[in-house]
Amino acid sequence: MIPSEDAAVRKRDIEDRLRQEQETLSFIRESLEKSDQLTKNMVSILSSFESRLMQLENSIIPVHKQTENLQRLQDNVDKTLSCLDHVISYYHVAKDTEKIIKEGPAGRLEEYLSCMAKIQKAVEYFQDNNPDSPELNRVKFLFEKGKESLESEFRNLLTRNSKPVPSVVILDLIAGDDDIETTDEMTLEHLPENILQDLICISGWLVEYGRNLDFMNVYYQIRSNQLDRSIRGLKEHFRKNSSSSGILYSPAMQNKRKDTPSKKAIKRPGPCPGHDHELRVKHLSEPLSDKHGPPAGKEDIMDSEIDSYIHCISAFVKLVQSEYQLLTDIIPEHHQKRTFDSLIQEALDSLMVEGENIVSTARRAIMRHDYSAVLTIFPILKHLKLMKQEFDQVLQGTAASTKNKLPVLITSMETTGAKALEEFADSIKNDPDKEYNMPKDGTVHELTSNAILFLQQLLDFQETASAMLASQVLGDTYHIPLDPREIGTSSSSYNSEFNRRLLSNYICKILGNLQLNLHSKAKVYEDAALGAVFLLNNFNYILKSLEKSELIQLVAVSQKHPDKAYRSHIEEQLQTYQRSWLKVTTPLTEGNLPAFQPGTKLKDKERQAIKDRFKAFNDGLEELCKIQKSWAIPDKEQRDTIRRAQKDNVTVAYRVFWQRYSNVPFTKNVEKYMKYKVEQVEEMIEKLFDTSA
Repeated sequence: MIPSEDAAVRKRDIEDRLRQEQETLSFIRESLEKSDQLTKNMVSILSSFESRLMQLENSIIPVHKQTENLQRLQDNVDKTLSCLDHVISYYHVAKDTEKIIKEGPAGRLEEYLSCMAKIQKAVEYFQDNNPDSPELNRVKFLFEKGKESLESEFRNLLTRNSKPVPSVVILDLIAGDDDIETTDEMTLEHLPENILQDLICISGWLVEYGRNLDFMNVYYQIRSNQLDRSIRGLKEHFRKNSSSSGILYSPAMQNKRKDTPSKKAIKRPGPCPGHDHELRVKHLSEPLSDKHGPPAGKEDIMDSEIDSYIHCISAFVKLVQSEYQLLTDIIPEHHQKRTFDSLIQEALDSLMVEGENIVSTARRAIMRHDYSAVLTIFPILKHLKLMKQEFDQVLQGTAASTKNKLPVLITSMETTGAKALEEFADSIKNDPDKEYNMPKDGTVHELTSNAILFLQQLLDFQETASAMLASQVLGDTYHIPLDPREIGTSSSSYNSEFNRRLLSNYICKILGNLQLNLHSKAKVYEDAALGAVFLLNNFNYILKSLEKSELIQLVAVSQKHPDKAYRSHIEEQLQTYQRSWLKVTTPLTEGNLPAFQPGTKLKDKERQAIKDRFKAFNDGLEELCKIQKSWAIPDKEQRDTIRRAQKDNVTVAYRVFWQRYSNVPFTKNVEKYMKYKVEQVEEMIEKLFDTSA
């Protein structure tokens, strides 16, 4: 029965669970009913709320739209009133600004430009909205009048405040380049800062609003005039204050400056070095001066003009650089180059014309065979070449015609200089052998001294002279082997070694022509001994002059041992001169002298032979001493050497002859034939070449 009990238990469990489930189901059913009731209540509330919202919306939207329309109307009214005020203000512009415009911008530029801005806007308004309005003509008139006043103010400010740069300031500015102690770059203040700012404002307004570029012409005309006046003032400063050396210092830089752009003073021909007596050596141009009279101070005036021109070239570069800096502040960038080109033309043309005048003066002098005039070109040409790079930088952007002015002047100077150098070489070769032009004492010829002086001048301008020579057909003229690596398209491309060889060949050509001409001139002397003294003096002068300068090194570039060559020439002429004393020494040394034994009586023929020898010696000695005393050997060392050689040559022979016959009774009148003792002969020879003896 146990199984039946388990079944009853299980049945009771099942019934209990069923009853619990039924209770749960009933609870759920009741909850659902409550939820449905709540839902119905909520739906009813929401429906009522929706209905009320729709009613509210239907009431508010018309009010909002009406309010929005009213706000829009209010904004339109405000804008209309503002526009009316703005438009009305244009009608008052002429009245409000007329007084200020008529009084001009002086002293109140900012206020004036503000008025011009109002007038400009009024003009634009009436042109766009009411072109037939009489107000347009009125504001247009005020605008044009204001623009004219601004242009006038620009001119007045620039004119009143533009002053020439003082000469001492320019000299200080130039000196600043060469002063090793100067560390701060010197600048020029052409205009006060407040004036400069006013000019910048006016310039900017005229370009942007005035649509007028005429003020740029005013600018370059005024500044060009000041630039020209500054340079002319410097010239006048030189004219009044230049020293005899041609070097002018500024007081401010006198103790600082290392050098000036001045050329070295051109040396003028003078007495030959080493001459004990006064020796007059003419300038190459002196024959002309002999006819017309030398102009007083002409050479000093020329030196001063050259110095002045060189300083003015440097001053031009510095002033123009400063002018360009000023111009870039005032003139709009697009118009700067054209305005600058116009600004510098007057001063640049003046300098170029002055340079050409110097060249023309040199050409005329060269045509008169005054070749020393070319020396005036050398310092200028050298300086122009040194300044060319700065010139090119300053003139960058200007017209081609402006840039080419300096190269044209340089070419003109090089051509003139080259022609003068060539003609000078020819003149040395072809100088005529005129008897009246020959020194009677056989001293140094003016042609020699002037030729050497001319060559010495070239030492200061070696590169310049080489460039002149290079402008000619060098291969044909000087027979110099040209290395393609040394030659470019212009003379500036020659390297320094080639330049040195070129100048060396030219100097050798001059010396060769001079040597040939001197030999020809020596033949003018009837006395061959005087001709030898003449050549000896000239060759010795040439040698000493070469050795005292760099010329000897230059000559040695093309000719080995030039000093030995000249010493050989001098020795050759010395031997020729010594042959003139054979008439004195031959009677003493030739054979067939009478032989005698002490105590033996001489024959008449033997006595006469001794008399003839003494007479020939005496006559020859007296004649030579009388003639050669007036001859000149300027070099003391050379003069002493010749005297010593002659004493050795003559007195040795005479002493032997004297000792041999002094105790021989060849005559009763001993004083007649034995007139001079050995010591007296030495004294006579010592007085050779001494006109004061």
